[in-house]
Amino acid sequence: MEHDHVESDASDLFCVRLLTATCTFEDFFSRPPWEDNHGKMKRKDHQLEVGQDESNSTTKKPVKKARTGSTTARKGKGKEKQDIVWPDHFQDALNTVLAFVSSRKHMATTFPAVRSSVEGLLKRPLALSKVAELKALLPELIKFAYIPPNELRIHAETVSQLAAKKGRASPDFSMQPQSTPSGSQIGLENDEHVLILEFAENSRGKKEQAGPGLSLPPSLTPAALKKLVEKRNERFSDAVNELITATPIGEDPVALLQVAAHEHIPVNPSSTQAKDFEWSGKLTVPEHKDRPSIDAVISEIQEQSWYTAQIVDRRTFEAKEAREGILDVPLSATIQQALRDSRKITSLYIHQTAAINAISKGRHVIVSTSTASGKSVIYQIPLLRYLEDDHDATAIFVYPTKALAQDQKAALEQLLWACPGLQHVATYDGDTPQETRAAIRESASVIFTNFDMMHASILPHEDLWRNFMRNLKLVAIDELHYYSDIFGSHVAQVLRRFRRVCAAVGNRRMRFVSCSATISKPSQHMKRLFGIDDVEAITEDGAPSGCKDFLVWDPPPVDPKAPKLGKRSSLSEATGLMRFLMKRGVRVILFCKIRKVCELAMKTLRADLSAEGRLDVLTKVMPYRGEDRRRIEHEAFSGNLLGIVATNALELGVDIGVLDAVIMLGFPFGIANFRQQAGRAGRRARDSLAVLVADGLPLDQHYVNNPDELFDKAVDDLMVDLDSEVILEAHLQCAAHEMPLSKDDGIYFGPALQELCDSKLLKDKDGWYHTHPKYLPFPAKHIHLRGAEEDKYTVVDISSSSGPKILEELEVSRALFEIYEGGVFMHQGLTFIVKEVSHDSKTAKLVRADVNWTTNPSDVDAKQTYRIKEIMGSPHRSFYGRFYKIRNKSILDTVDLDTPPWERQVSGFWLDVPKNILSLLRAKLILPAAAIHSAQHAWLNQFALSADLRTECKAAEKEYKTSESRRKRPARLIFHDGSENSGVSAKAFDHVHIILRQAHDAVETCHCEDGCTNCILSARCKENNTVASKIGALLILRGLLDLEINADSIPVQRESTGVEFDTVEEAGYVRPVDGVQVEAP
Repeated sequence: MEHDHVESDASDLFCVRLLTATCTFEDFFSRPPWEDNHGKMKRKDHQLEVGQDESNSTTKKPVKKARTGSTTARKGKGKEKQDIVWPDHFQDALNTVLAFVSSRKHMATTFPAVRSSVEGLLKRPLALSKVAELKALLPELIKFAYIPPNELRIHAETVSQLAAKKGRASPDFSMQPQSTPSGSQIGLENDEHVLILEFAENSRGKKEQAGPGLSLPPSLTPAALKKLVEKRNERFSDAVNELITATPIGEDPVALLQVAAHEHIPVNPSSTQAKDFEWSGKLTVPEHKDRPSIDAVISEIQEQSWYTAQIVDRRTFEAKEAREGILDVPLSATIQQALRDSRKITSLYIHQTAAINAISKGRHVIVSTSTASGKSVIYQIPLLRYLEDDHDATAIFVYPTKALAQDQKAALEQLLWACPGLQHVATYDGDTPQETRAAIRESASVIFTNFDMMHASILPHEDLWRNFMRNLKLVAIDELHYYSDIFGSHVAQVLRRFRRVCAAVGNRRMRFVSCSATISKPSQHMKRLFGIDDVEAITEDGAPSGCKDFLVWDPPPVDPKAPKLGKRSSLSEATGLMRFLMKRGVRVILFCKIRKVCELAMKTLRADLSAEGRLDVLTKVMPYRGEDRRRIEHEAFSGNLLGIVATNALELGVDIGVLDAVIMLGFPFGIANFRQQAGRAGRRARDSLAVLVADGLPLDQHYVNNPDELFDKAVDDLMVDLDSEVILEAHLQCAAHEMPLSKDDGIYFGPALQELCDSKLLKDKDGWYHTHPKYLPFPAKHIHLRGAEEDKYTVVDISSSSGPKILEELEVSRALFEIYEGGVFMHQGLTFIVKEVSHDSKTAKLVRADVNWTTNPSDVDAKQTYRIKEIMGSPHRSFYGRFYKIRNKSILDTVDLDTPPWERQVSGFWLDVPKNILSLLRAKLILPAAAIHSAQHAWLNQFALSADLRTECKAAEKEYKTSESRRKRPARLIFHDGSENSGVSAKAFDHVHIILRQAHDAVETCHCEDGCTNCILSARCKENNTVASKIGALLILRGLLDLEINADSIPVQRESTGVEFDTVEEAGYVRPVDGVQVEAP
């Protein structure tokens, strides 16, 4: 046997080297798998010709010959095969080595590790260009790129631990210690990058969360490894055949592949080459004024090799011309000049003039028009008129966030500077120094504040504000749609307290003006919120707008020929699209639903742009975070940023300059949020783009299949609960502290005032009601308007060489589930390990560590029953009581992290699943957890204040385990308050039967097959609705209502595996307090 023949055969690219079960790690890497223990050449495995059945294969001597492939399907029988002759160039040995390495959890597929083994088989060097050809053939299946070491690390090591190694070999293929980020460049870490080579897989077992780093598949058996190699070989053969078939006559497929491969040779961003490459002329980002049109960008996207029909729906809304109106009373020359000088405004739109005319007639006004339609002018011009007529006139402008208040304050100051003699403007919020507050009360014409300050500072000290309130002409409330549910219900009572105090100082003439995004029934919402009747709603929009494109983007399959691989990650699709747009000078904002996804998106952008050598783009991308908010807004407004990654905090109208495109990573929390986010692009009448990148989740896929609903579906009515006695009583205690109450104050607080005052407040001999002593001396501190706890945890990085550094502050509601000893915490795309948590000092100490996973533990358990209520027509009961939100143990891969229990009590209610229903679910192979989860969503979808209720959402990685779980949850529907003392769960409990019936009717009559937003899917589900069963939900709801169920008519939902596991057990008894009586429904 000739040695060169063996070597040539060994270099068969993707020619299957099927390992036998006896081939060990050492055998495989110490010698070629066809060489026996005596060093003689002997094939121990098979070589399958393409299209050959394995059962008919025979062992052959290695023979040098041209590779052939078939253009017919591998599994098709009786079909004529057309053999394609492969050039010798397509012959190498890489697949088996790569498959083996990538199937071992304790190993990482770094290119140096793979190359050393392949070169051992080839007996010659393996060039980057050869692997780049493989990447060019299978661009979506092969990952060949430089990534930061923290994306590769398999075992957690802190920065200090790595430094202590002083360069010793790491378990992860000799990665050198990294340096601590210096922060010298925005979004960059000073890490050496590692070249990795990875093949997309679909491994059985526990699902791993998609992320920017290296995947960690479970170890494979020799048989599974053999099958994996075969499947890869088949996919590669198809790609080669397609290339050869598509090559025009007279051209060389090898030459075409080599040209394409040049674009896939990775650039090391840590090298000098990358820095030179970065600033080469062809990579220059165009100036914003020179960017291509959105239509041209979309056309270019559709011509890219990576585009595979991701755009499933495109809508183009043509540009609108401005429609101007006329004021009944013309503006003075001074105001006209100020508008020209400060804003270049020479005319007004019809909705602006309609609102200003209504205000001048003494009416209250709400303007509900599109984003960036100039709504702020509506209350700024009346303010200038009031100040012209009376220099002592005052106004209050209220905004939901400090960022928005600062933004609007700067705009008004610019306008007032052009009006000589007018008084100054001041911000009055929690950051205003105590020593300046008196001066603001005495001299400011306008204060910019929020309802938190009005509740906790202005109203409790109304005696200090009487002169200001006496001269108050205008109260403007921006972003009125923000005030709904529990927050809106609290704000409604604050406004009633405010109107009462103003009336007491003799001011009943002030006008209320509110602005909002497009909402349903704007007049009704303002009337309920303010407690007033004379409201004029302005909804006809006269502002111009540029041409706007809306795209629904559905990530394609990783490999259409391998459906089990699933779809591409929505995160990588969104960040990839963002990179594409930024490189063309398109300014983009990427909206993520939660902070953690923002961190992952920023991490992905950092890794991908670094790997491409595009540091020029990366330095112009920033995450929108509170501590850097002002700097980010300045950079964005100045045009220095190309990209921003943000949560829905930027839905509100903070002006961050011109944005050309909005990308929404996953469907937002509702249709209103979708339209609000989409409206952030094109705020200067230039063409713009809005893209919804759909997750592979039920809710997102519902809108992929029904895109008309995104544009035609009515926005839900905004809810304000004026009947909640819990909320009303709390504000009556505050109102009585501001000024004693009497029964005449029912005109502000409604008919429930008399009974609550008699039972909850103290009455003096003259009939006046005063605050109960238990709330003194400061009753306002007992109310949190936003439903959030006031306590915060300070998160401190103790690994910095310069000493401890405060990273951020977390509210208790977030800290409960994000900081716990041994957990992973993310901050600006960087990962930290929580080393110590002190619940006494509310401090968490963290150390910097590069890890490639996250953690998320939680449990909610019923502890004691306070009320029991019948369900009408049913023998079953609903229970109201106290829950413990428990954070005790989390599972990271297969490692248990035990930490001391941390418990908090909240109020809520529950309904136990009847035993016969639980048995029926199991008999029909319906996962009980999925049925319970969907029934909870169905109930919440029918409850008006569901945004302020919480339930126990089911996670796929826990409920779809293939092994018995030690975490058994009781079979009950659980609902509890999102924050302490909100009273929402008590109100829900009072109406539990009615809502239960509505939920049943909604599920039973819904025409969808597997669930939609009208029945069992929830936009607020923190586990993304992945564990769901519509038929299971219906069975539980019918069981609770004691409705007839024909078990024989229900089909078995899936095939039995022989051994069934679920995480649900029969609900146990929860002890009631003494004296509890069963209430009628």
